[in-house]
Amino acid sequence: MATQQMRTPTPQGVADAAAKIAELLPNTPLIERAVNGTPVWFKAESLQPVGAFKIRGAWHRLTDLSAEERARGVVGVSSGNHAQGVAWAAKRLGIAATIVMPVDAPQTKIAATRGYGAKVVLYDRPGGENRDAVAQALVDQSGATLVHAYGDPWVIEGQGTTGIEIAAQMAARGLDGPTRIVCPCGGGGLIAGLAIACPDAEIVPVEPEGWDDVRLSLEAGSIVPVPDMKFPTQCDALQTPATWPINFTILKARVARGYAVTAAEVRAAQRWAFANLHLVVEPGGAAALAAVLAGKVPVDGRTAVILSGGNTDPADFAKVLASND
Repeated sequence: MATQQMRTPTPQGVADAAAKIAELLPNTPLIERAVNGTPVWFKAESLQPVGAFKIRGAWHRLTDLSAEERARGVVGVSSGNHAQGVAWAAKRLGIAATIVMPVDAPQTKIAATRGYGAKVVLYDRPGGENRDAVAQALVDQSGATLVHAYGDPWVIEGQGTTGIEIAAQMAARGLDGPTRIVCPCGGGGLIAGLAIACPDAEIVPVEPEGWDDVRLSLEAGSIVPVPDMKFPTQCDALQTPATWPINFTILKARVARGYAVTAAEVRAAQRWAFANLHLVVEPGGAAALAAVLAGKVPVDGRTAVILSGGNTDPADFAKVLASND
């Protein structure tokens, strides 16, 4: 962890990550649709090979490891999407990966992570076990490199490449770039990266109610952890206990406020994305869209909304589509 804290994510780091990712992955679609008559731009990160934007930060981090570091392997912490990103990148690069995941993570995400060849170590999130402590113990035992889901400068830079793509795709359609980027938020890796990558855009984090610690932290001016780790939410991808100083330092300087959305608003957003964008979006991935559809975040013709992931259990998604709350 000390090595990570010594390095600060930079615009040049985001640019370097973007160049590496452009060689590996095609741009995800930027889809224009109207919301209450106003054009909005939707970035479909749910269509990444691992079903989420997390592949960006994982690839940037692992490709910057030295030969000696690669030989010692990596340890990740994740609710599921970062887990798959790290496992995917590790398999492609021939690096051993161990991922610390919550015992109550969706089985589809646990199975997919193992399917990429990673070893999964489960921890008791409902019981309050500290995932970072579990991960650090594994790092201490093996000498592996910790690839944190959001508190890592390389990961932050990699996630910021999403903003680079949005700006380029809007420019290709004759627009100056996003005035506002509305983004699902867990620990703050993506919004911190966007804040670096898109200095002229307003960055708007959206979290599920009960897990809106970044919103509370911005209001307080200091890091506030999640008040109740047992608070129920379907947004498993956004269940992080607290942001890290490396993220919050960036957010304090660039982000005015955050927003929280209800479970019903998230389900409505999932249904809207399926009907209007023909996309399967997981609950956490639909949080930003939920805030826009609920009228909590204003939009203009250059507002971008990130659909951050699409890894949801089929049965759960079917229930969402069948509901009308």
